[in-house]
Formats: sequence, C-alpha cells, structure tokens
Amino acid sequence: MGSIEEFAARLPKVELHVHLVGSAPVETVLELARRHPGRGVPWTGEGLREFYTFRDFPHFIDVYEAVSGLLAEPEDIADLVRGVARDLAAQNVRYVEMQVAPGPLGRAGLPPAVITEALDAGARDALADHGVRFGYIFDFPGQSADVHAVPTLEHALQHPPEALIGFGIGGIEAGRAPHRDVIRDVFAAAAAAGLHCVPHAGETTGPATVWEAIEFLHAERIGHGIRSMDDPRLVACLRERQLPVDVSPTSNVRTRCVPSLAAHPLPAMLEAGLFVTLNSDDPPMFGTTLAGEYLAAAGLGLTATGLAGLAANAVRASFLDDAAADALLAEIAGVLAGHE
Repeated sequence: MGSIEEFAARLPKVELHVHLVGSAPVETVLELARRHPGRGVPWTGEGLREFYTFRDFPHFIDVYEAVSGLLAEPEDIADLVRGVARDLAAQNVRYVEMQVAPGPLGRAGLPPAVITEALDAGARDALADHGVRFGYIFDFPGQSADVHAVPTLEHALQHPPEALIGFGIGGIEAGRAPHRDVIRDVFAAAAAAGLHCVPHAGETTGPATVWEAIEFLHAERIGHGIRSMDDPRLVACLRERQLPVDVSPTSNVRTRCVPSLAAHPLPAMLEAGLFVTLNSDDPPMFGTTLAGEYLAAAGLGLTATGLAGLAANAVRASFLDDAAADALLAEIAGVLAGHE
C-alpha cells in the first residue's frame, strides 16, 4: 500500500468549480503582467505572492479583477487556457468545467466572437497537448448583475464556445439583492436554452442564498454552499435531492470564510449525507491545487476510500457524457483497489 500522497496523485480527477483567471499559473500571470505593464499586477514572484495575500473576500475580488485586466488580447486568453491545462494535466485532472466571466474581457474591447474563438483555441490545444477536456461555464459577478448579467447571457446564446455547457453567478453574494429580478430572469433564459445552471451560493452569506439558488436559479449544483449547514431544513433538502455541493476548503480559509482548515464543515457535510465534490476554486491565488485539496481532505480525516468517493462524486456531478463518465469511474475504482 502506497502513501496517501501517492494515492491522491494517482487518482483520476474531475474539477468542477474553478475559475479561469483564478487558475492562471504564476508564470503565466507574470508573463501577462510584463506583457501589459501598468495594470496594477506585480511582475515579480515575490510581489505576486504579496499581492495574493487577501485581507477578506472583497479584497480578493479586487485582486481577481486586476488579474482579469491582463487579458487584453485574444492570445492572452488562449495562452491562459493552455497554461491552466498544463497545470491540470500534472495533477491527473482529465476533465474540467471552467468558469469564465466574459465581462472583463469585453471591457478590454474584445468582441464576443473574438473571445469565443480564443477560448475554443485554448480548449482544442488543452485536449491535443495535455489530454485535458474542457467544458466552459459563463458567469458574471452578482454585485454588478445590472451591468453584466444580460450581456453574459447574450454572449452565451449568440456566440457560445464549442465547449460551453453552463451558466453561473459569482462575485460578492451580499451584493445580489438589488438585482434579484434580472438574475432570476437570465437564469430562467439560460435554463430554457439548455445550459446547466451552477450558481455560487452560501459561500459568504447564509442559507437564504442557497434557497434562492434552488428555488429560483434552477441550480443543478451549488458552488461552495458551506453555509447550508446553518439550516437543518436546507441540509435535509440537499440530502434528499442529492443536489451536488462543490466545496473548496483552502479557498474558504484564504478568503476568511472559515477561520481554519480544521474548522471547515467538509466532514460535517459528508456526515450529514450531502453529495459533496472537492474543488480548488482559484488555486494559484490560494496557494493550492486540486491534488492539494485531496490531501487537505485527508488531513480532515478522510481515508483513501473517502477520497476516491469524492473523486467519483465529481464525475457523477459533472456534465460529462455517460461513456466518458463510466470510464473514469472504472479507473477510479481500479486505483482504489490497487491501493488497498
């Protein structure tokens, strides 16, 4: 029997909750910062490490938007996708559902069709060069839904990337309230168009945001959802429906949503019978990887069997076709059997 580190490395993985800009490898960000100086992002490794020290969630959003501002040309976008794919392949990630906010790219003056072409080029290279299959989820920041919600939907419907599968919302949850109606409207339209709806909810606000996602945003998965544990009725609903909850422990610690990894509700969520997947959210910004999140879960008491269960959950919660999903599930089972 090998070590838990070896087992986590060998597990075939699916990443369901991760953001394109937040996944930018450090070397890619430094290259983009040098390519586009004067945009507020350091171009030294030490400077970037300091830049990625977050005071709170709003500060994280400010940093994220600054890095987004480095994507000024189509090749910047395609290079970013390629760099992310390289990092994912090194962790044995086979499939990723990557969240992309086209709004900041549009502010750089890039037309929707050009953004889509760059995303397509990156995804094709990711599969050809690294064996990583991409699905894209378009999302927008909830605190500025009045500006970004409808254009994001229009981009998704009129100029969709080949790999577009879903529609989401992120940003500052507490800022959604003034825009509730437009948020509900765009999610209804996305669902009607056949896009999978995967909103963030219950990360920085309470259970009411998760209820809103379930009852009005057509949620097929819940992004983060850690505050669901504050409401026993909501926990029962999630358990009974087996509605997947995409959890990112290190992210929650780094953005001060939970005080420490030891205090993270992941074990309690599993004990409550929730359908949980494990994800990295914005890995280089948070100093983690998806493989690192599996080791973090092991540190919270999960065995190899538990880690394999989380890997299988991610496959089942994904929007992969049945044949690809079945093949991955069989491979995960084989890795577990070999470890035992």
